[in-house]
Amino acid sequence: MKVLVLYDYPPSPGGLATQGDLLYRGLQQMGLDVHAVHFESAQEKEWYYRWFEPDIVVGIGYWGHAPHLVLHPQRYGVQPVPWLVADGYIANYHEILNALPLILVTSNWVKQTYIRDGINGDNIEVLPVGCDTDSFAPRDRDDPKVTCVRQSLGVAPDQIMILTVGGDATSKGAQEVMQALAINDTKAPDWKYICKVWPQPRTMQQNLVDLQLATQLGISQNVVYTANTISRNFMPYLLAACDIYAAPSRLEGFGMIQVEANACGKPVISIRAMGMLDTMVHGETAFLAAVAQEIKITEAMLGAESGYQEPHRIVFDDFRTADYRASVHDIANYLMDLMADSELRKRMGEAGRKRAVELFDYRIVAKKFVDIVQRRLGIG
Repeated sequence: MKVLVLYDYPPSPGGLATQGDLLYRGLQQMGLDVHAVHFESAQEKEWYYRWFEPDIVVGIGYWGHAPHLVLHPQRYGVQPVPWLVADGYIANYHEILNALPLILVTSNWVKQTYIRDGINGDNIEVLPVGCDTDSFAPRDRDDPKVTCVRQSLGVAPDQIMILTVGGDATSKGAQEVMQALAINDTKAPDWKYICKVWPQPRTMQQNLVDLQLATQLGISQNVVYTANTISRNFMPYLLAACDIYAAPSRLEGFGMIQVEANACGKPVISIRAMGMLDTMVHGETAFLAAVAQEIKITEAMLGAESGYQEPHRIVFDDFRTADYRASVHDIANYLMDLMADSELRKRMGEAGRKRAVELFDYRIVAKKFVDIVQRRLGIG
């Protein structure tokens, strides 16, 4: 099988780029004839189509990337297999996607979202995102690289470090976590809450709102926002430095960092919805807070990023859930349980590590990809 993988290549630290690169590496290690190219590089993609003549072109992105991931390879007679995430609503490219013999998605929730919005589910298969469980592995708190991370963030050796990582923290549930921490503050062990976000204008504005909330809650002295650019080399040590990874995300199709935290032997607090239902086991590898609220919308404005030349208004027949809010009281209770019990943290972390290695290691995901392609397309 000859495979061309389209993603943000060479890979940036982002989630989609990591998703694509781990598949590429896994297929390489299986001995397949595989190459990688940037999904928007029309000339280089055409070059590969002509001399490499791949059996399939697997492209990583969301439905709005259909021109790059589906239409471009089809133009040259090559079979596309998009591996897609969802962003809440599939608004365009229905005819193109429904004509494909195989679409890969990252979780059962993503699959149901595509079906809800008019995509034929018969040809949709779930393929989880891979995790490099060699890099994302348990590390001793006394490891100098781990110790230096905590020191750089101002976390004392005896403090409980709670961590949230994302492009911004709010979408990962940081406001709900802060409200929960404020409930627990006077009775909880000494703690510090670290939010690692990506430096971009939108995030900087959101950080100000979040920090204002921390001040209003009276916990600002224990909340740290850091917005440095970091590489994937640093992430395993950042996760190893924390005691609890908390991300009750408002919209999460898979939860790559939650899985990476589990792989590092860390217990996770998230939300009982979306991709978390596939990746986490409540009470075993994670505590999943109940959904307290669903934010519903009746219309949306879409533009060029969704394949429309002009701003396009879509009115839904029924209310559509745009995102979720986790129960603050559930988060508070689960945080208190984990903060007060180091053995519970260890036990859940070990269970999370075991599950990550068995189900989400990138080599296992690559093998599953090959099995799906062979079964559904007859390409071997």
